[in-house]
Amino acid sequence: MLDASPARPLVQVRDLRKYFPIHSGLLRRHTGDVKAVDGISFDILQGETLGLVGESGCGKSTVGRTLLRLYEVTSGSVVIDGTDIATLPPEALRQIRPKMQMVFQDPQASLNPRMTLARIIGEPLDEHTTLSRAEKLDRVYELMDQVGLNRVFANRFPHEFSGGQRQRIGIARALALNPRFIVCDEPIAALDVSIQAQVVNLLEDLQDRLGLTYLFISHDLSMVRHIADRVAVMYLGQIAELSPRDALYADPLHPYAKALLSAVCEPDPTREASRQRIILKGDVPSPANPPKGCNFCTRCPQVQPVCREVEPALVEVTPGRHVACHFVTPQSGTAGPTGGTEAKEHSQQGEPR
Repeated sequence: MLDASPARPLVQVRDLRKYFPIHSGLLRRHTGDVKAVDGISFDILQGETLGLVGESGCGKSTVGRTLLRLYEVTSGSVVIDGTDIATLPPEALRQIRPKMQMVFQDPQASLNPRMTLARIIGEPLDEHTTLSRAEKLDRVYELMDQVGLNRVFANRFPHEFSGGQRQRIGIARALALNPRFIVCDEPIAALDVSIQAQVVNLLEDLQDRLGLTYLFISHDLSMVRHIADRVAVMYLGQIAELSPRDALYADPLHPYAKALLSAVCEPDPTREASRQRIILKGDVPSPANPPKGCNFCTRCPQVQPVCREVEPALVEVTPGRHVACHFVTPQSGTAGPTGGTEAKEHSQQGEPR
């Protein structure tokens, strides 16, 4: 008999904040903070791909690096496979590093130019295992096979490879310790368009074979639509909308999500001709001095007085869809001024607040 129980969350993020201090003056006094990530909450289910999208500077990459403690957490909790890594001491954190890995945006910058491919992929094995030299080499060859690299390349250096091949090296290194959770920080942004689909297909194939869980960070909305199961839309350090992929792309609810997705080109010429772009006015506020109330109130075409005073909470407006907007009602799941609802706390256990 098949187990019909739903997948459990592998990653649970609650009220995560990452502030970078601002120091000024001759005495370098602490005079403020850049609120790169400002109180976000979400879950990632086992075997799922959560896409994280938003314009440049919204905090996407900071989220990924903070989840893995490459940046220290300012406040909040990050529970990965039952362990809150936000408060772990260094040695305890080192012990669970094999469970969580990262694929970086620039494959050339993330690889040591003085190390051969075999040494780069085998470095995690040197640090976290007691395998013999022959066993490490066998594992390196196995990883090269998994990502589609010829074994004869084992003694070559990173500059001898193309951008797509270098990213495959980075993926192989991330897989070396059999992780359960991988943060993909714009893994295709630095690649030629002809290579991007190959890398994404490789990630999907590895997920199917190894049961991996991804946080896929990207500004390429079309590629996120291809790979993600659910999508979180970020704006100025906060999540504006978190929805299943198909529902979000078919009918975005948050005004910012609508504007962002209106920029996605349609492959059908008829639909492309009728696509209506939503052009936002003004610039993104500084994360060092975000506006009072809703972060999006300075650019929102539907702004009302309540938006400038009360910060909206991320609430579930329809099953599985969470929106941070005063005017997207839980009853209808539709946007538009409805008289100014107050910010609500989402109380359903286990869901983002």
